[in-house]
Amino acid sequence: MGVVYTNYFQKSKVFLYPLLQLKKGLSYVPKQTYVAMEHVYSVENYKFLCEYNVKMSISFIKFCDNQLKNHPKFEQYINMGNDKHVFIFDFSAFKSDFKKFLNGKYSKFSLQSKIIILNFFKDGQSSDYIEAFLTPSNFHEDYASNFDVDIKIIEEVHELCSSPEIIRETLSQEKNKLIDLLKKTNVSLHEKITKNLNKL
Repeated sequence: MGVVYTNYFQKSKVFLYPLLQLKKGLSYVPKQTYVAMEHVYSVENYKFLCEYNVKMSISFIKFCDNQLKNHPKFEQYINMGNDKHVFIFDFSAFKSDFKKFLNGKYSKFSLQSKIIILNFFKDGQSSDYIEAFLTPSNFHEDYASNFDVDIKIIEEVHELCSSPEIIRETLSQEKNKLIDLLKKTNVSLHEKITKNLNKL
């Protein structure tokens, strides 16, 4: 590896989005992804959120129906207004990897999840970085050389990618506006969440 990647990036987009196993090259990709939604879902709910900023059109509706709403892990759709659409997926089946993700222990992901993630990025420019993040032991020497530190220091840290910043990984929304949005989206979800919001 010639260059070590150190800039911050949205971790859920790299380590969790591939687990949806959506085909690469789709017409629409999420602008951002999250693992929590302010006032609604905490990280303990094991939800994965995809935010699309797209004008509603026939092609987008077909995409949503065929790729997202038919997905076995799809749970909820919220129209946030201003061409902003949020799709919520239940990731409780990935509970073990989800917890490791939150703790920044990407190298501890299950072998199956690692294979899915590596295959997703295998033809991209970031493939080497992803491989290093998931199998850090093979790249400790490169990082030690890049940072000009003793390799033992890198080995003690082990992971080569920082933990996710939960604030950045949380979709924020003003409380009152969120209540109005949920009223239009799903009655049962609205009642459940409004009860939580009123406690705040």
